[in-house]
Amino acid sequence: MTGSRRPMDLIELRKLRAECVVGVYPSERTHPQPLLVDLGLYFDARPAARGGGLSATIDYAKLAGEIRFLLSASRFYLLETAAEALAAYLLAPPTPDVPRARVQAVTIRLSKPKALTGSAIASLQIHREASEMDYPIEEKGNYRVDRIFEDAACGIYRLRIAPHRRIATHVHRVMDEWEMVLGSGLHLQGRPVLPGSAYHWPKDFPHLWENRSEIEQTILCVDRPAFLPEDEIPVEVPEEELRLPEPVSFYPREALRP
Repeated sequence: MTGSRRPMDLIELRKLRAECVVGVYPSERTHPQPLLVDLGLYFDARPAARGGGLSATIDYAKLAGEIRFLLSASRFYLLETAAEALAAYLLAPPTPDVPRARVQAVTIRLSKPKALTGSAIASLQIHREASEMDYPIEEKGNYRVDRIFEDAACGIYRLRIAPHRRIATHVHRVMDEWEMVLGSGLHLQGRPVLPGSAYHWPKDFPHLWENRSEIEQTILCVDRPAFLPEDEIPVEVPEEELRLPEPVSFYPREALRP
C-alpha cells in the first residue's frame, strides 16, 4: 500500500490457524472447521522504533488471540462476511486500557483448507482502510458500546466500562454470548480476571462485570444473534452466589507479564 508520500509500514501474520463455523452447507453449520488467516497490517512503526515500546506498535501475540476468539465465537455463512468482520475489528481505534498503534489499512486472506476435500484450497482476500469504517457508539450510563460489526447471525461489540462502574447482573434468554477480557482492571462475579480470558454465557446464566480501576476497561463481546436490547434482563442474585465459569485463555502466558 502507498500513501501520498511513501509506502506504509507493514506487519504480517501468516497462516494463523483458527476454528470457525463458516459455510452455507448443512455439514458446515454443525461443527467448526479450520481457517487459515493471513494478515497485512499497515501502520506507522516509527514511534515504536524510537523507544515507544509495545504500546506504540501492534502486539501480534495478543492480536492473534483476539482473532482466534472472534472466529471461534462467531458464526458466518460466507468467507466474505468473516473477512469483513475481522477488518472492522482490526481497524477500530485503540482503547485507553489496551494502547497500540492505529492500524490504517488491512489486507486479509481467509483460506478453507478442508472445504474442497483436498482438490483445491478455497480462499478470499480483501483490503480495507480505516477511513472507510464507521463505529456507532451507544451510551449505556455506566458503560458504552462500540458496534464493530453486525449481521443477522451475530454481532461483535466492545463494551467499555467507566472507572468504578459496573454492568449490573443480568441474563440472556435468546442470545448466546461469548466475552473476552481485553483490559487488566476488570472483576467478574466479584473476582479479578486476566486479560485474554474468554467466558461463554449460555442462556439464563447470570453475570456481573465491574471495573475497579481508574481508567475505562474493555470487553470484546460476540452475541448470536446480534444484540437484542430486550434480551438483557436484570436479575437479583447475591454476589457471593454468582458462579465463575472456567475461562478459555486466548493470550500466551508471556503476554500477561508486566
